[in-house]
Amino acid sequence: MIALIQRVKQAKVEVDNQSIGEIQQGLLVLLGVERDDTPALADKLLKKVVSYRVFSDVEDKMNLSLKDIGGELLVVSQFTLAADTSKGLRPGFSAAATPSDAKSLYEYFVAQSKAMNIDTQTGEFGADMQVSLVNDGPVTFSLKV
Repeated sequence: MIALIQRVKQAKVEVDNQSIGEIQQGLLVLLGVERDDTPALADKLLKKVVSYRVFSDVEDKMNLSLKDIGGELLVVSQFTLAADTSKGLRPGFSAAATPSDAKSLYEYFVAQSKAMNIDTQTGEFGADMQVSLVNDGPVTFSLKV
């Protein structure tokens, strides 16, 4: 399971020109699910996402987590994160989870985030989405478990 996290001042996702998820300060999480991922891995990744220290403290050092600042999450499914780009000029997706398995783990990740009382917004799994953001920094990390 892979999460590309971006520290944002704001972010939103639209489907068919309608905003379906929007946050202010927090993290945009592009979530990729791979074939052998499990709920236990989703739990581990979520804990890492919400605890990863990417927000500045009073000394302008990245010492604070999403939980520390009371930030928001926007979680968007991102199938292409599971791509194998090591050969040629076209990505391969043999490591990606099936759509049904990926959707199940994506929904599990979101539900667990909400259960942690984190203000969590989402995209729409499998939809053609337009994501816009104001990347703060920019600060972007790829997390994998």
